This record gives sequence, C-alpha cells and structure tokens, in this order.
Amino acid sequence: MTTETKPRTKLYIDLWASERHPAQHRMINSTSKRLVVKAGRRGGKTVGFAIRAVKRFLEGRRQLYAAPTNEQTDTFWFEVKKALAEPVQAGVFKQNESERFIELPGTKQRIKAKTAWNANTLRGDYADDLYLDEFQLMDEDAWDEVGAPMLLDNNGDAVFIFTPPSLKSTGVSKAKDPRHASKMFKKAQADESGIWETIHFTSLENPFISREGLALITSDMSMDSYRREIMAQDDEIEDSWLVYGKFNEQYNKIPRFTIPTNWPIYSGHDFGSANPGALFLAQVKLPLPEGAPPYMRYNDLVAFREYAPGGGFSISQHRDRFQEFCSGYTVAKRVGGNVTSEDEIRQGYSAHGWPITAPSITRVQAQLDRVIGLMELNKLFIMDDLFILLVQIANCMWKLDNENHPTNVIQDEAKYHLLACLRYIGSDFMPETIETSSRPAVSGRGRFR
Repeated sequence: MTTETKPRTKLYIDLWASERHPAQHRMINSTSKRLVVKAGRRGGKTVGFAIRAVKRFLEGRRQLYAAPTNEQTDTFWFEVKKALAEPVQAGVFKQNESERFIELPGTKQRIKAKTAWNANTLRGDYADDLYLDEFQLMDEDAWDEVGAPMLLDNNGDAVFIFTPPSLKSTGVSKAKDPRHASKMFKKAQADESGIWETIHFTSLENPFISREGLALITSDMSMDSYRREIMAQDDEIEDSWLVYGKFNEQYNKIPRFTIPTNWPIYSGHDFGSANPGALFLAQVKLPLPEGAPPYMRYNDLVAFREYAPGGGFSISQHRDRFQEFCSGYTVAKRVGGNVTSEDEIRQGYSAHGWPITAPSITRVQAQLDRVIGLMELNKLFIMDDLFILLVQIANCMWKLDNENHPTNVIQDEAKYHLLACLRYIGSDFMPETIETSSRPAVSGRGRFR
C-alpha cells in the first residue's frame, strides 16, 4: 500500500470500527486463539468480523471467511469491498470478484469469502485467521478435518460464529449433530487454558436496527424462535426434552466397518406411500472384525443401513432394495407397522417375498422404553454415515406442557420415520434390568452427548 493510501484507509477502518457496539468491539479486538460467538440475528456479528478481518489483512495476515451458502457470504464480502475500495481502485490490491478475494500481488496476504459447509468444500486453502460463520449449519468435519489442520503452519486463529439452532427442525443444516456449535460454546466457556474465549450478545444490542421492528416481531415469532433467533439463548432444560437423550454420541456413534456375514440381520419398517422408511441392524458376534470398536460386546446391536427413498415406489421396488442390502446375510427377523391397522401392508410384503411381522409390543411408550434401555446400557451402536437417523435422534422431542415440562407424547411423531423403524425392531430386544431410579420410565430425560 502506498504511503498516501495506507493512512487514509487505516483512518477509515478505525472510524468504521469505532461505531460498533461493545460486543462487536470485543469481537474485533479479541486476541484469543479460538473465539466462539453466539449472537442473535441482525446483531452485527458478520459486520464485526468483516472489520476484524480487514484490520488483520492490513497487518499482512491471510484471512479466510466461510459460510454454508453464497448468500450468507454476501454481507461479509460487501463490507470488505467497501472498506478496501480505495486501495483496490489505486491498484495497490487486486480484487477477484468471481472468486471473492482481495490480495496483495506477489504475497500470501489475502482476504477471501468462500462457501463451505463440510470438509470437502473447505479443502484447498489455508489461513492465518479462519472464520466459520453460521457454524451451527456446517458439518462438524469442516473444522475437525480441515479447518484445524490448515492453521498449523502459522499457528493461526479461528473464529466460530453461530445462532443457537432449533431442535424442532433441521432446516438447511449439514451438521450430523445440530447442537454441535452450542456444545462447543459450552465447552469453551469452561476452558481455563486461556486459548478459548466466548462472546454472547442479542439482537437488541445492535443500535442500528429498528426498535419498533424488534418489538413487533414478538407477535410474529414463537417464543422459542424469539428466544433463539433474537436473544441467542440455549436452554439447559432442553436436554430433558429429547426423547433419545440417553444416546451417547461419543461412545455409540461409530465409523463404518464391514458387517461379517455370520452376524444375523434384523430390519425395522415404517409404512407410508409418501415417506416409507427402513432400518437394518446387525447383532454382534465374536470375534470382532477389523474396524469394529473393541468395546462392543456379544449380542450388541449395530444400525448399519438406513432407507428413506421418499414416495413413488412400489412394494416390489422396496423389496429389491432390501434384498440388495441384505445380500449374503441371514435375515433373522423383519418387524414393522402399526399392530392394529397395517396388517394388509405386511401381507403385501410377505406376498412379495419379504415377510414382515407386527411388533411384539404394541404401545409406543413401551417400545420407547426398550430402545432407551438399550441406549442407556450402550448396547445400540449407530454407524456415523446414517445421517438421517442421527439427525432424527438429535431432534426428536417430547411435547411440552404449558409450563415447558416434557410430557410422555412425542412431538411431531409422524415425521420421525426411521425412529419408528427403530422402535419397531428395537422392541424385540430386552435390555438387562434397569433400576427405575436411574431414569424416568417414559420421560427420557438425559443428555445427548
């Protein structure tokens, strides 16, 4: 940058930054190696980090900003271009609009906005400062597999920006665990090493948005949405709202391995012309094969295949896929459907060479009790590429009463087709006796870890 352009650009950036609210000042000036920001919509988080990135770019550092969609990078890129317009026009910096970066030619000094939502889309770059915006919508591997390693060479800094996600819908999230950003924030809060820092602020702290508009939307949004989107609040009580809160993700979500042909296969089926589903479980036999977790025990269950093709397929087409999944294996049992009203569908599958029996337990609550019992005893394992099943486990909630206490009724039960499959086949397995005091028989309170 020329001696004339540099002071004027720096003066503009400093003035631009000085107009920010206190939380933005903290974001802009933080020197922590890892910064996690939980903020409400329109709270100014993206603008704040655009300022931070420009200031660090002018110090000679390489900046990489990533968000899940192109639209989400627009605000960041607009602010960056506005801030650096003068030196770009003077020919000091080179701007590439199609790939959204500004650089100092002949150096590694660069600032770039990129669309990324998982490890593969983030690959092929490196940075001194990495910003992952809308982090709650990204697949966790964007950071674990690519983001963290790309900072190794220069001991770079990372910033994670998110708004608390709703457990009631997956939206456009690419995350396996929709709550992974919230979990990172909580873990960072407890960090005592000095490496991690957390910042939490609401939409109300942005002085540039309409007060009248914020007041009006209280009548347009549910309280749950307002609490998350505007107040950026995560509720600890929500762990008790999860039906399958006893599923231990760290222990029971496992990498894929080849199921041995001597392991018996069990299938659960949920019928429906629009959203049929099927889930395939294998029962562990010893010795364990290569790649299997060494802590799995004899007769544990492994969910290894999910099937959710959508509507428009016939029974014979479904049967063909089921036979394909189970080729070379012995299918010990196939279970599915409502006991009292779907016997005709079961007969249709039997006529096509895929006999399905009714669940041995008829009541939904009793079926749930069996599955939750298997989870509590760590007897149910799920391969980590069964994304639909894992997302449904992370989102399935109890319906709440007027005081936000969980009832024994599943909210929006009809949309959790793979969980219905799990209930049907899981109810055929009896977990060891569980003390009643260790968990409520129906509420399913606990933590999704």
